Amino acid sequence: MKRAFLGEFEEIVLLTVAVLDEGAYGVTITQEIEQKTGRSVGFSTVHTTLQRLAEKGFLTSTMGGATAERGGRRKRFFTVTATGRRALQEVRQIREELWGALPPQTLQLMGN
Repeated sequence: MKRAFLGEFEEIVLLTVAVLDEGAYGVTITQEIEQKTGRSVGFSTVHTTLQRLAEKGFLTSTMGGATAERGGRRKRFFTVTATGRRALQEVRQIREELWGALPPQTLQLMGN
């Protein structure tokens, strides 16, 4: 099977969609990323990344019902696909292997 490559921000967006589960739509994803990372993130950046992840097959989306608070507009909700879950597991495994391979003295120099 071909390895899935994710950029850092793609990984953060994909993880955030997984964390938010059924409540994952553009605004909640943007807010969650800002809250968890302390980074200011533009909605358009998140939207573009969501589209790219969907094109790669890592996400699917469905339209929710129209709400009065949104002026009758519908929300697009995102869900992580099986391919997206595999990509996240792969990234986690790689990161854990790299962290595990660090010599102990390196971690001491890092203040841990």
